[in-house]
Amino acid sequence: MSIFLSNEIIVFLLIELILIVLMAISQVNIVSIVRHWDFDATTPLQYALEKKNYLVNTILYFTLTCKVILFLFFIQSLNSLAGIVPGAMCSAGVVGANHYGNALLLLKLLLIFGFGLWLIVNKLDLASIIFPYLKRKYLLFTLLFVGVLGEFVLEILYFSNIPLTVPVFCCSVVFQAPKLPFGYTQTLLVLFFYTLFGVIVLFNTLKQTMASFTCNLLFLFIAYYAITYFFGLYVYEMPNHKCPYCMLQKEYYYIGYFIWGSLFLGIFFGIMPFLIERITQKSYVYLLKYSSICLTITALICSFYVVRYYLMTGVFL
Repeated sequence: MSIFLSNEIIVFLLIELILIVLMAISQVNIVSIVRHWDFDATTPLQYALEKKNYLVNTILYFTLTCKVILFLFFIQSLNSLAGIVPGAMCSAGVVGANHYGNALLLLKLLLIFGFGLWLIVNKLDLASIIFPYLKRKYLLFTLLFVGVLGEFVLEILYFSNIPLTVPVFCCSVVFQAPKLPFGYTQTLLVLFFYTLFGVIVLFNTLKQTMASFTCNLLFLFIAYYAITYFFGLYVYEMPNHKCPYCMLQKEYYYIGYFIWGSLFLGIFFGIMPFLIERITQKSYVYLLKYSSICLTITALICSFYVVRYYLMTGVFL
């Protein structure tokens, strides 16, 4: 039996391939645009390049939007594969089925952030009649396209190497204690979570883009461990169930999508203003308020489960 017998995987890879073809067509045109672009020229070539620029942007808007949607489909496909891969109780076992899984998931997250950055820079470029960031945004896209090609290779390697005869580790083994970084205790980890969250909200209020960028990256690291090894226990209401994936399932009302979704959105809005300033020299600090809102939602959801469990049982896990 092959993992490619799964309809979800076949559809997923087929769509990925179609999008890569569209992006490759765009990349060929981008090379021509960048090589011959001269906004001050009034030649037929420059006119043709400007029309081609709008066409390429339309294709890229479509493909990048589809890539974001495909990421959600990829996560859902991992959940469905848990019923096929022996030993897997959730996506944790499927992702950890071989050494390509975690690298692929990390690359997908980085590309999602990169796509978001490109869309913002592109919006700023199109808002000006002189297209001031055209070469920079296309350089960024070229880097993303290379990443997408690497992602597709990793996808093939990952799906083709998922074992279907040998049991994989379930989440209770993959995320068993001790796994906390730097020897942190749960108490210290939670303290860092709330402290860093407060610092980020303060920096966002003061519109300190570089400080917010740094703290958001650190918070992503801390929040991952805090959610997996502390807050997740209260979602599952089990002291030994440590898993970032199970909360995405129906049994937990898909609350994981809200927790992780609000976290990643908060981080995205928190780091983008600094990166946009570096690329365009334009202020984009209004995104910081959305960072505060999204991270507040993450903190409130996580805190709700802890408070609810304590009110129900009178103890902490």
